[in-house]
Formats: sequence, structure tokens, C-alpha cells
Amino acid sequence: MSKNEKRVVVSVSKESYLWLIGFIVFFGLLGNVMGMKNMFNTLMSTAHDLLLNTVFYIMAIAVIAGAVGALLVEFGVISLINKVLSPLMKPLYDMPGAASVGVLTTYLSDNPAIISLAKDKGFVRYFKKYQIPALTNIGTAFGMGLIVTTFMIGQAPSGQNFLPAAVIGNVGAIIGSIVSVRLMLRHTKKAYGTEAPASNEGESGMDVMNLREIRQGSVFQRALEAILDGGKTGVDMGLSIIPGVLVICTLVMMLTNGPAGDGGVYIGAKYEGVPVLPWIGQKLSFILEPLLGFKHAEAIAFPVTALGAVGAAIGLVPNFIKSGLIGANEIAVFTAMGMCWSGYLSTHVAMMDSLDARELTNKAILSHTIGGLAAGISAHFIYMLYTMIF
Repeated sequence: MSKNEKRVVVSVSKESYLWLIGFIVFFGLLGNVMGMKNMFNTLMSTAHDLLLNTVFYIMAIAVIAGAVGALLVEFGVISLINKVLSPLMKPLYDMPGAASVGVLTTYLSDNPAIISLAKDKGFVRYFKKYQIPALTNIGTAFGMGLIVTTFMIGQAPSGQNFLPAAVIGNVGAIIGSIVSVRLMLRHTKKAYGTEAPASNEGESGMDVMNLREIRQGSVFQRALEAILDGGKTGVDMGLSIIPGVLVICTLVMMLTNGPAGDGGVYIGAKYEGVPVLPWIGQKLSFILEPLLGFKHAEAIAFPVTALGAVGAAIGLVPNFIKSGLIGANEIAVFTAMGMCWSGYLSTHVAMMDSLDARELTNKAILSHTIGGLAAGISAHFIYMLYTMIF
């Protein structure tokens, strides 16, 4: 049965009642804490702000990334990178060298930027079908990497240097990405096998490792068409992620943040909510603190918040430092987990949908959850080793 083919079931079943009850209980509890009017105001205000300031921002990134990626494909840069880095990417990630371009693109921008590349058949031709869904994991592991790293370095108090911690955090993110991608590929191999190509469109009988297609015309004309075609791909991707970002991210934010009014009063502002996720993090601190090296349980709020939005998570850092709750070890762990998770709960669903692998979304989320934990744990122990040596 095709994944897009719908089944026919009885009109009213047990799940009808269960979902109705669950819907009423979930929003009833939120409304009871926040107030029904405030809850609905927050719901709409958050979704509106996400559309204007997040989705369109991601779309702008995707347009630029798509244009740059198409240029790199058109003039053979992807082919060159594939040949140079294949010996490294294959043993580490079981991915072709071309995947490294996606790593660089997302590191400089954000998670969904890799989808623009994945929609370009000149990029996809280096991949097997089972490797395409894992692009979500490898791209997310490096999303907003440059922003997170530079921000962490800049938070160092006078007389301290967070550069080594931030670099160690990057190493931890690399380790986490390997874990995440490898776990994801175990599931995709079962689903697709290992021999099917990602795309055969327009490339039947061509040696894709030694030959490539190019556009007609002069160099200038080819460059212009590549930029426009790649940018259009970014627009399409930006539109396709709107439902996932608005629905999933709004709910995550409403389960992450607290009241915005003075004295802990709910006022119906955007990004308000009931801090359920930080509460869960506190309950799990007896497990996570020894593994991550946190001196204070409050630091758990960073990785939990990063699940929904790493931009919100890094906003916690200045107050943590001012309050003396975190040090260089936490900066290393925050950098690793902030990069590796980088709001993946709010983007993974939309990204997997864009890659036509919606049925593997749960597998991608589970793999990346483990990968993010591996990133933070490895960063902690690498930092401990660093302090022993230096």
C-alpha cells in the first residue's frame, strides 16, 4: 500500500473517543493554569510570531542556501567535495562526501537549509534512497552551529575564556551527529534496502561518480539559472514547513516557558505557557547531572528548552552565568547539545515530510534524541580530559 493511500475504517471508533478526551484534557489543563482567554491569545500570538519571524526567516535561509547549493552543483564543486571527502564521510556516517556540503550549509544557517540541497537532483544523485531521510539528522545536528558557538564564546566573564569549551562542544556535536545518523540508517535500511538509488530522474545509464549534467548556455547564463532554480526550491521548502513549524513549535513553546507577566501572572503574551518540559528535566536530573557534569539542576533547562528552540535556550545562558549556575563545562555541554538538538522537535516533522519520509519521523526523532544525549555526555568527558591535560 502506498504511504499516501488512505485506509477506510468505521466512522466512529474507540480512537474517536480517546482523541476527544485527550484533546479536552490537554487544553483543559493548559486553560486551567493559564486561563482560557490567555491560552487562546498565546496560542494565536505564538503561531503568528512564528510565521512572521521564524518561518519566513527559515524560508529566506532556504532560498539563499538553495541558490548557493545549485551553483555548487552546476559548476562541479559538489562533485569535487564528494571525491575529496568520501573517504572520511563514508566510514564515519555511511554517507557520501556530498553530505558534507549539507553540514556546512546548516552550520552557517539552520536545520531546514539542508532540505534545499536534498531537493536538487544534482545533489541527490550521490545518495542511495536509504540515506536521504538521514539528511534530516545530519543537518539538524549542525543547525545554527556558528550562531551557537560564537554566542557561547562571547558569554565568557572577564578573565575567562570559553573558546576551548565551545570548540569541545563542536567536537561533541560531531560525535552526537554520528550516533544519530548511524542509528537512523539502521531504520532506513530496513525500510528501503541498501541498493535503490535516491533518484533516477534524467540520469539513466550515466556514471554519476564521474559524469554530471549541466545547463545549456554561457557560464553567466548557467549561473543565473542555477541561482533562480535553487532559490525557487527554497521557496517551495519554506512553504512546505509552515504547518509543522506553526503547530509543533507552538505546542513545544507552550510546554516550555512560563508566564510573562510581573509576579508570575499570565497575560496572554506570545511564548507563554506551562513549563512542563523543564519540570520533567528537574525530575530526571539525578540521572543527567552525573553524565553532563551540571553543578546545579537549573542547568537542565537549557537542553530541555533547546528541544523546542535553541534560540530561546541560549537566551538562558547570560542569567545562568550571572547567577553562578554554570561554568566552562556547562558551556561545552550546552554548545554540543544546542547544536545537535537545535529545536529539532519543532523542525523534524516538517523536514521528514519534505523528504517524503513521514512514516520514519518517529525513528528520526528517537535517533536524534539519543544523538543529542551522546553529544552532551561526550562533551562533558572530553572537557574533563582537557582540564586534566591543561
